[in-house]
Amino acid sequence: MEVKIEASWKAVLQQEFDKPYFAGLTTVVRNEWTAGKQIYPPPALIFNAFEKTPFDKVKVVMLGQDPYHGAGQAHGLCFSVQRGVRIPPSLVNIYKEIDADLGIAPPTHGCLESWAEQGVFMLNAALTVRAGEPMSHSKIGWETFTDAVIRILSDEKAGLVFLLWGNFARNKRILIDGKKHLILEAAHPSPLSGGKFFGCRHFSKTNEILEQQGLTPVNWQIK
Repeated sequence: MEVKIEASWKAVLQQEFDKPYFAGLTTVVRNEWTAGKQIYPPPALIFNAFEKTPFDKVKVVMLGQDPYHGAGQAHGLCFSVQRGVRIPPSLVNIYKEIDADLGIAPPTHGCLESWAEQGVFMLNAALTVRAGEPMSHSKIGWETFTDAVIRILSDEKAGLVFLLWGNFARNKRILIDGKKHLILEAAHPSPLSGGKFFGCRHFSKTNEILEQQGLTPVNWQIK
C-alpha cells in the first residue's frame, strides 16, 4: 500500500512512515485487500483528513475512534459520511448541539469536508476497518501512528483547540501539552451517552478561542 499523503504532512511524518510498525500495518491492510476482504474507506481516502487539512492549516483537532464500517459511509474524516448516506446518530446529535449553541439549522447530509477545509483536522485513531466489523483494525498499528500524529501536532504547533469527546478521546489528553493548547472535553455525542454531550457549547467556545488568537473562526454551517 503506497502512502499518498499531502506534502506538509509527509514532511513531518516521514520518520513514522519509515518505522517497522508502519510497514507491518500496511502489510496487514494490503493482505486483506488481496484476500478479497472489503476495507473502508477506499484506498484513495484513507488519508483524506490529512489531504483536506494540511499540517500548516490545522487550527482545531477533532478525534474519533474508528471509521464507519457500512458501505459508502467512511471517507477518511471522523464523524463524517459521504453525501447521499444516512446521517449517523452521533452526527445527528452534533448537529443538534450546533443548532442549540449557534442557531445553525441541521443540514440534509453528513459530509463535513467544509470543516476540514477550514482547518478542522478530523482524525480517527484507526484509519481503516473491515466491512461490518467495528474496531477490526484497531490493534494493527494505526493507533501507534495516530498517537504520533497527535504528539507531533502538540509539539510543533501552538494554540490548537483539541475537541475530546468520550472516554476514548479524552484518554489522548496525555499526548497533548495543555500549556500550549486548549483542550475541550465532553461526553461522546453518541445516543448511548444519554444526552450528556448536549450543552457543551464546544462550537462557540472553539470560535471564541480562535478569535482570541486573531484567527478566523470556523463557519460550522454545512452547505
